[in-house]
Amino acid sequence: MVVTQENVVVSDSGRRRSPQEIADVLRERIRSGELKAGDRLPTQAGLAEEFGVERGTVRLALRELQQAGLLSNVSKGSPPRIADVTPQRNGPQPTMVGLAPRLAAAFSVPQVRIDAACLTAETLSLALGELVRQIHDGKIRPERIDVRILLPSRDINLAFPISVDVDGDCDEDPVHKRWLEQRNAQGLVLRHNLQALRSSHDIEVHVTFRALPFTPPVKLYLLNGTEALMAYYMIARREEEISDEETLDMYDTLGAESLLFSFDEEAGGRDAAFVKESQRWFDALWETITTDLKLS
Repeated sequence: MVVTQENVVVSDSGRRRSPQEIADVLRERIRSGELKAGDRLPTQAGLAEEFGVERGTVRLALRELQQAGLLSNVSKGSPPRIADVTPQRNGPQPTMVGLAPRLAAAFSVPQVRIDAACLTAETLSLALGELVRQIHDGKIRPERIDVRILLPSRDINLAFPISVDVDGDCDEDPVHKRWLEQRNAQGLVLRHNLQALRSSHDIEVHVTFRALPFTPPVKLYLLNGTEALMAYYMIARREEEISDEETLDMYDTLGAESLLFSFDEEAGGRDAAFVKESQRWFDALWETITTDLKLS
């Protein structure tokens, strides 16, 4: 079955949608069942026409969904299919699939605390987006939200992502510049969406960023001090077509596809020890060798 849409989707102001916004629309269609496992998406040209954007914007949106494990059979020769994303009850899941329900559980208490160490805030921002919508819909109502995020400094040479042929200072590396733009944009979106809850729902919100002096080899999420979620950054060589004229050849992470392992304090034993030590590690970094981070 090939699924098509009759109406072009644009914002109320007529502004063209970003890759993330297009991915969010398609993700919601998958979540609601409008798009089912095995369905084919329209062609890139068809999606570009529907959303009123260039094909390069559509390609970035599809890549995001592919990394989240929501699309399969992605190739230049045919439209991708909707993947089977039936969640497993036990065991690790791809980060984009596994993080959202754990965050939902964390938001079930009045005082929410989230600590994260990662390359960018992309996955966290997307997962929190659904919870922000639930707050606006009146489905959940925390009293306070505290978020602390450790991201790599703009002043260091990252180990990854990096151009395959980079030589010398990473400031001249187009992949590094692309990462920095994404780090800043995604962090600003996350902070704006959460802080907007202050005025709209009178929720006390604090969002703080600090800069790491190294490239984190894993992504770590700590939820309310009682659960730790960890995923390895898997590195792979890949090409990304950012325009019809430019392609980046890079060593990049498969962060959204990396398996997310959960450790719960209530399980006791090694799980409890991992949560405790992970929190101590995060707090030590936050209070010592990290510095204030400005998203600019």
